[in-house]
Amino acid sequence: MVDVEKIKWDATYDTVVLGFGGAGATAARFAADAGAKVLLTDVAPNGHEGGNTRYSAQLIGTGDNFDELKTYYQNLTAPMQLDETMVNTYVKGMANMRQYVRDYLDVEPFSFKKNFDLDSTDVNIKDAIFEYPEYDGVKSYDFTTVHGGFFDAALWKILRQKVVDRSDKIDVWLEAPAKHLIQDPITKAVVGVQIERHEKRVNVRALNGVVMAMGGFENNPEQVQDYLGAARLAPLGTLYNRGDGIRMAEEVGADLWHMQNYEALGMLHGLAFDVPAGERARLIVNAWPELSHGSIITVGDDGSRYFKEDEQNRHGHIYDHGTWRVPRTNVHPYLVFDQAQLDRFNQAENLPYADFLKTLLKADTLADLATQMGADGEILTQTVTDFNTFAAQGRDYAYGRQADSMTAFGDGPYYAAALTHDILNTQGGPRRNAQAEILDSDQRPIPHLYGAGELGGICANQYQGGGNLAECLIFGKIAGENAAKPKADSPQAMVNDATTSASQKTTTLGGDNLAAADDLSTIELGPNQYLGTSANGIGGQIVVRITYANDKLQQVEVVRQSESADVGQAALDELPAQMVQANSADVDVVSGASTTSRALKSAVQDALSKVTA
Repeated sequence: MVDVEKIKWDATYDTVVLGFGGAGATAARFAADAGAKVLLTDVAPNGHEGGNTRYSAQLIGTGDNFDELKTYYQNLTAPMQLDETMVNTYVKGMANMRQYVRDYLDVEPFSFKKNFDLDSTDVNIKDAIFEYPEYDGVKSYDFTTVHGGFFDAALWKILRQKVVDRSDKIDVWLEAPAKHLIQDPITKAVVGVQIERHEKRVNVRALNGVVMAMGGFENNPEQVQDYLGAARLAPLGTLYNRGDGIRMAEEVGADLWHMQNYEALGMLHGLAFDVPAGERARLIVNAWPELSHGSIITVGDDGSRYFKEDEQNRHGHIYDHGTWRVPRTNVHPYLVFDQAQLDRFNQAENLPYADFLKTLLKADTLADLATQMGADGEILTQTVTDFNTFAAQGRDYAYGRQADSMTAFGDGPYYAAALTHDILNTQGGPRRNAQAEILDSDQRPIPHLYGAGELGGICANQYQGGGNLAECLIFGKIAGENAAKPKADSPQAMVNDATTSASQKTTTLGGDNLAAADDLSTIELGPNQYLGTSANGIGGQIVVRITYANDKLQQVEVVRQSESADVGQAALDELPAQMVQANSADVDVVSGASTTSRALKSAVQDALSKVTA
């Protein structure tokens, strides 16, 4: 904890918001609308802000009826019990979500339950909406989106733009991790934040409040092991949720809750294809029957099966004696299959990922395959023998897999594909109340400190898709408005440089990173060159420079972009040359990078529209 009495403030704001994801963007926007001068800061570099909101499906949990939705939500959290005022605030927010989207996001809400064309995607939307169909109240649930699509960052781009539109009230610092909360030792009020800015520690005073919206700890291996009991989990979302909020909250005496709760995603109960440590997992959301139908099984570390492979995904939860739980993770799980199943993969229109066939282990016997996998050969052999018996008898006595999904293994060769348990997000963090106030260990609010989003999220036990984004919007608004309110107990007498204002200091601290990023005046143009932009990428703005002469598109350069390196980069690498060859922006999108492809095409079309005769 920083010694308040010795502080010299480097900048002063009314409200400081830590974390530029969906919750932080929402909190900053509503604090600004309440009249506050706001600093919004994030550890991510420019173009990689957005937290998990940027990578999410953009589906917002919504309800048609408060009472039915509350019943459904309480069934999800059972047998856990939450403060009823907190539950009512959350559920009321979801019941009013369509009006929220109209009033504050300025778009007409789209109902997935009523309006989405199920034939337009191979994702099972119906099962995603009614994720727990056996629970009372489930039919009241719906997804709201900001248009008729998903997995395209559409919601995130609106939330980001709301911040940009308030640049006169909100300064944004990127690559600026928060290090410590600054707390008055007597009143316990949080009066500021110590932030690393341009490799220096600076002290930023917060007159009215600090909002912690820093996301979870899914990229902190030590915290994942300590709180989740997993040796390793591969993140599906941002790589910048590193658990700093947990440490900072503990420093000021915050109580922690929901530390063991996390969500996964994918067809195989939160398993993804293995990737090196520190990389985002390869999410499997498309309908891939070859992964769970045929002569194929999923095995754990010792070579034995540990779940029903064809069961519908419920955010990584597996049925467990009357409830659904995230399973105990394995260190090196594998898909195991035979030659006939490999032939099925080869005949499929698309592979799970481009190099899938190049990464497989192969052996003539199951014992030899187990050796390569680090599993027990006798156990793997017996597991396949049992599975073949189940397939022959038409009943999976171990896990209840559907009979028509099981085909007995042949005599070999055999193959294995390395898997890893993935993680969508964590929920644990500082406990908060219905006013978004962060509470201490005695359940009393820590003055001037608020929370929103996945850091200390409300979701416990079984998770229904759309719940996290709803929470970001609901509690982001509450936190931002409350953190903007002037406080009568601000310890003015205990700080030095009390007159320091944001306008006096932000120039030396670097100003607003978003404004600088959107400035195109520094991009040089030569003869016959034109700039084009598109705001439709996953990472926001894509800027291209084209060279066009003699009725010919001669070159396409991507000069600025913030797309995901593991997804969108393929489109950025492949499409410019194809456009030059076609002399047009109208080329096929790259599979798996359709949003980036369309944004790049739009930017080139924008540049072509500026070509002069």
